[in-house]
Amino acid sequence: MTTVSTRSVAAPDTAGIARAKYLWSQSPHGKLLERILPPSIAPSELPEPHSEGARVAARYCVQCHYLPNPQMHAADKWKVIVVRMVWRMQGKGNLGAIMKEMMDRVEAPDDQEVRVLTAYLRKHGQREMDPMHPALKSEAGQMFTIACTQCHGLPDPQRHTAREWPSVVERMQRHMAWANRVVGVDELRTTPVLDTSEIVRFLQRHARPDSENR
Repeated sequence: MTTVSTRSVAAPDTAGIARAKYLWSQSPHGKLLERILPPSIAPSELPEPHSEGARVAARYCVQCHYLPNPQMHAADKWKVIVVRMVWRMQGKGNLGAIMKEMMDRVEAPDDQEVRVLTAYLRKHGQREMDPMHPALKSEAGQMFTIACTQCHGLPDPQRHTAREWPSVVERMQRHMAWANRVVGVDELRTTPVLDTSEIVRFLQRHARPDSENR
């Protein structure tokens, strides 16, 4: 895997970020762009927030949607996603022309920035649960699968402790409700019906021990 530059930068590209947000706010399609991703993370909350990778992510990704959390996808998924997004920023690819119309004056990263961004996102990508794990066959495991795969791969329960998981699930519920995903409400029923408390208990059963370091 390519090594990510972790050198500190003097300051985030605040002018570039401000410009991107301004163009977004002026776009007649701004309300649509707002719905692509939930506002889940700020530039200062990114992993290694002063690294070149974080700077590039904050500079370019916010041109068309809210800043993505690197943990949205596993490391092996990010490369093709970055390629697709860069094509669109360049006005190419399957949605390039549409994106160019929707976001006039969008700027794309250069080749070096693409390499830095890809390596950064892969380094901090989500660690996924083994899809063959026998616990996923349980009813709670099926609920967990249905709920989480609407937006991303299955997170490894070992990523957090039992004490941490309830607040993580609560945050994910807010993101899902914001994006009109199925969150266990009566109007959007699934089989099995999604029970948030069961999903939390499932994650806690397979969570990382409190004493274990990240």
